[in-house]
Amino acid sequence: MIKVRDMTVVYDRQPIFTNLSVQFEPNAITGIIGPNGAGKSTMIKGILGLINKQNGIVTMHGKPIEQQLKKIAYVEQRANLDLSFPINVFDTVLTGTYPNLGLFNIPDIKEKKLVTKALSDVKLSEFSQRQIGELSGGQLQRVFVARAIVQNADVIILDEPFVGIDMKSEADIMRILKQWRDMGKTIIVVHHDLNKVTTYFDKLVIVNRGIAAYGATSAVFTKENITSAFSGDLSSILFENEEENHV
Repeated sequence: MIKVRDMTVVYDRQPIFTNLSVQFEPNAITGIIGPNGAGKSTMIKGILGLINKQNGIVTMHGKPIEQQLKKIAYVEQRANLDLSFPINVFDTVLTGTYPNLGLFNIPDIKEKKLVTKALSDVKLSEFSQRQIGELSGGQLQRVFVARAIVQNADVIILDEPFVGIDMKSEADIMRILKQWRDMGKTIIVVHHDLNKVTTYFDKLVIVNRGIAAYGATSAVFTKENITSAFSGDLSSILFENEEENHV
C-alpha cells in the first residue's frame, strides 16, 4: 500500500497541490482522472520523488517510499520518452531486471529468459530486435508493460498508457493489469477516457488541483463529482442514459 499524507507540490511558484492525502491499495486497479492541467502526472511524480515536495510524507509498506523504489515499476507518458535512443525492444525490456540485480551485476541467462517470456506474454516476440522508435504506439506501450513484468514490482504506475494506441493493445494491457491485480499488486493508472472508467478501475481518484473525490469507482464516478471536477456539459453527456432512465 502507498500512503500519501499532507503532500504539497509547487511548480513555477504556483501550488499544484496543498496538503494532499490519499492512499493506493493492493489487489486493486486505481484510476486517476481529471481535466487537463489538474495535476495528475504531477501527483505521481511528487509521490515518486521525481519532483520536489515542499512537504508531505509518502510511505510504501510503512516505510519511506525512497527506500522502496526498486519495488515500483513506472511507465511515464510516451511523449516524454526519447524514441531516437539506439536501443532495441529486447534490451529495453531487459532493463527491467536491473533493479533486482544488485550493484555491478549484469543480466545473464536467467534474466534473458524472463525477457523472452515477457515479450511472448505481450505478443511482441517477433519485434525483439526492432529499435523502439520504429514501433507503433500500442507496441511501445506493450514493451514497457513487458519491462514491468520482468521487474516483478509490487506497484505498477502507468501515466496515460492508452493514448494513441490501438484497441487490441489496450485490451492486452488491461488483461495483464487485471492479472497483476489478482496477484495482489497495486496498480495505478493515469487515464483520460472517461467512458471506460467503470469497466477498467476498481477504485478512482478524481483530481483537480487536489482530491475532488476518492473511493470505489461505483461510489465515486457520479454526475455530481464529474460536474465538480470537469464540467456540467461533460457530466450530462456521460450520464445521459442515467438521466433518461429517471424520466
